[in-house]
Amino acid sequence: MPDQPAFVLVRPQMGENIGAAARAMWNFGLDRMRVVAPRDGWPNPKAVAMASGAGRLLDNAPFYDTLPDALGDCTYVFATTARPRGLTKPVFTPEAAMDEARTRLAHGEKVAVMFGPERAGLENDDIIRANAIISVPVNPDFPSLNLAQCVLLTAYEWRRRTLPAPARSDEMAGTEPATGIEVERLAQHYEERLDQAGFFFPEAKAESMKRTLRNLWSRMPLTRADVQTLHGMMRQMVRWKERGE
Repeated sequence: MPDQPAFVLVRPQMGENIGAAARAMWNFGLDRMRVVAPRDGWPNPKAVAMASGAGRLLDNAPFYDTLPDALGDCTYVFATTARPRGLTKPVFTPEAAMDEARTRLAHGEKVAVMFGPERAGLENDDIIRANAIISVPVNPDFPSLNLAQCVLLTAYEWRRRTLPAPARSDEMAGTEPATGIEVERLAQHYEERLDQAGFFFPEAKAESMKRTLRNLWSRMPLTRADVQTLHGMMRQMVRWKERGE
């Protein structure tokens, strides 16, 4: 794995949440988990079961008795919290925090992100060991995030900063966009058949109707498969009409 922040789970209470956090990390390409004084001991079989295919993170996750030990090699630490703490520290959104983490890692620093226990999150005695705070803009009437949810949200922002994805892409499903000449032939085919069927009536409006139809084809993001299907539909309708006669 390239340089990445360590995600430090501080006194996690439920093995299932540790496993879910591992799974969330691995979803977004992170594998540096550290576990500090988990309530139910370590290793935890419930964490392994919940991690599913991300069990390797738990196998490699170091265990620490104290938070200072877990952060001993780090040069910059974020603490995640949803509540005001009355501490003078810079406060980042998750996306800005992961931008900062990427910059610092690129300069050879070691970065960690702390996540608190499920019951009430990190305590002030934990947060004073951090250089900065990550605060998620949640509903102030219900600010509590599940441990795995907070890990997933932060990991997602890390992934967005390190491997940007296009805002939109088109899945072509084995085909490709229709060429201009293919769309032109389709337009001619429909125009000829509709003309034979008397569609362009009255004659005074025929040219306007044809322009409208041509404009429709040009607005549609047609694929080659679409063009072939539309040709086939028109041919079948013509055959059906001829058989009826």
